[in-house]
Amino acid sequence: MSILPDWRIRELAHAGMIDPFEDRLVRTAENAQVISYGLSSFGYDLRCADEWKIFTNVNSAVVDPKHFDERSFVDLQAAEIIIPPNSFALARSHEYMRIPDNVMVVALGKSTYARCGIVANVTPLEPGWEGHVTLEFSNTTPLPAKMYAFEGCVQLLFFEGERPEVTYGDRKGKYQGQRGVTLPRL
Repeated sequence: MSILPDWRIRELAHAGMIDPFEDRLVRTAENAQVISYGLSSFGYDLRCADEWKIFTNVNSAVVDPKHFDERSFVDLQAAEIIIPPNSFALARSHEYMRIPDNVMVVALGKSTYARCGIVANVTPLEPGWEGHVTLEFSNTTPLPAKMYAFEGCVQLLFFEGERPEVTYGDRKGKYQGQRGVTLPRL
């Protein structure tokens, strides 16, 4: 299994793996600097959509993956958000992903956000999985932290190998085909 370079990621994207696909690393949009997104040498910088769930303690809910209480967060559709100090937000990718049966993807945080104390959860995208990626961001600072929609938020690394016996799609995984920010499922 080896990491994929830009040309191979481009081939797979044109075959439907990433939609929409940005063929180059974008650093400016509409005459303004943006947090980079698009194809890089050995990865793809994914964008957040403008759909967010920001965790709050207003209702004193308990976060339980088996019995998730939707009072734990505030839904927001916005071009930018503020994550409260020592808090957490969920987002979804702008791009819809269709992972080939012989590819494994790992999502890692971007250093631009990490240098501001915003940590992205390391997330695998398994062979045969498809959907919007639900992204998790922690503000580890004692200060409010800002994030931007439609700009880079995580980097994807792609690894190609032999097809496993059973893919995520074969086993009809619980997050298959997810759209929007998806909460924990059992």
